[in-house]
Amino acid sequence: LPGVDLADGSCAHPTIPGRVSPLLPANHVTMAKGTGLVHTAPAHGMEDYSVASHHQLPTDCLVDEGGFFTEAAGPELQNKNVLEEGNEAVIQMLQAAGSLLKEEKYVHSYPYDWRTKKPMIIRASKQWFVNTASVKAAAQEVLKKVKVIPTSAVNRMLEMLDRRTFWCISRQRCWGVP
Repeated sequence: LPGVDLADGSCAHPTIPGRVSPLLPANHVTMAKGTGLVHTAPAHGMEDYSVASHHQLPTDCLVDEGGFFTEAAGPELQNKNVLEEGNEAVIQMLQAAGSLLKEEKYVHSYPYDWRTKKPMIIRASKQWFVNTASVKAAAQEVLKKVKVIPTSAVNRMLEMLDRRTFWCISRQRCWGVP
């Protein structure tokens, strides 16, 4: 059955009773990268976020800053660590619903934090986006005062700043950004 035959259909959410999830086409999903059908988690990855934005879906984030399921994930998952007991809880929920087709150990290639050497979960966070010429001009003026080695790199950085349309002012890490 080609995935295109399922496009614009829907299915029951596997862990949230009563919730319906749409089946949507996405250019980043291919047979070479898996089955051609995958789950979408708009708050946990750029490609998924783009698909959700295109189809005007909410970007609910069911994981908090500490990597624990939130209340919105439901009482069976709330306060469970996503990478630890949360995984086992989801497997048990799928088994109980008769929705688990196969279970096997899989080493996932999570991104790792270079400081703690622990896996990171990509998640949406609140940020401020600014689109003003004055912010861009101020950043370019400050950059001109910075001693850059090699000096030729300054022009590349100024050009990059000039092409940027949005500015994200964020403090997602407790230690800040260098």
